[in-house]
Amino acid sequence: MNDRRELLPAVLRAPLAAAAVALTAHVVPAATWLPGLRRTCLPALAGLGHPRHIALTFDDGPDPGSTPFFLDALDRLSARATFFVLGESLLRHPELGRDMVRRGHELAVHGWTHSRPWFPAAVRDAREVSRAAAAVRTVAGVRPLWYRPPFGILTGGRWAAARRCGLRPVLWSAWGRDWDEDATPQGVLTTVRRDLRGGGTLLLHDADLSASGRWVPALTMLPELVDDIRAAGLTVGPLADHGLVAAGTDNGD
Repeated sequence: MNDRRELLPAVLRAPLAAAAVALTAHVVPAATWLPGLRRTCLPALAGLGHPRHIALTFDDGPDPGSTPFFLDALDRLSARATFFVLGESLLRHPELGRDMVRRGHELAVHGWTHSRPWFPAAVRDAREVSRAAAAVRTVAGVRPLWYRPPFGILTGGRWAAARRCGLRPVLWSAWGRDWDEDATPQGVLTTVRRDLRGGGTLLLHDADLSASGRWVPALTMLPELVDDIRAAGLTVGPLADHGLVAAGTDNGD
């Protein structure tokens, strides 16, 4: 009986230790969501590229109810961007995805769905990132280069999945908080101006997953934003023109 009582903690200790290691590997990389840490320690992950260029990026599409308005606005501005798309949405609207490519925009991987990574799930992460990358490759006709996880939460499993698919994780150095319920065009523009500098990567959204019409402020302020960037002597375009090195062509971030 005494031997059994002594054995029980040892039996539990190994799986608990393994679970702790898995949770740590899952959570610790997600600390890169913190902007200061990202810009200081991992500038490539923050999307810091050529100092005279701004990378314009959009998340959460494609959505036929909103994305075409952004495509038309960008055409009028003679500007191109990188769209981080959801694989499920892209396969639901492949013609819209092909139109984005025809207009000169770059498609990148945002995930299969816009899920939150509460618990470690390396197999699921690998499957979903791979499916999304395959969807982009099928629709765009080229291999995608970049990956940005939903909510910008780059867990260990998602990081490993991206690298396995030959994708380089890129978050952002400035955003517009255009998803806020009380967002206004001027408010989004003010928020962008606060952090956007030459070499930065800007995060906006061309689709709304939570409520109808929250993409309107970003669309409305887009012409003024692009004019501001160009007036500062900077160019604006997709990540492909931003001077970042794609995964598989170097040895690290």
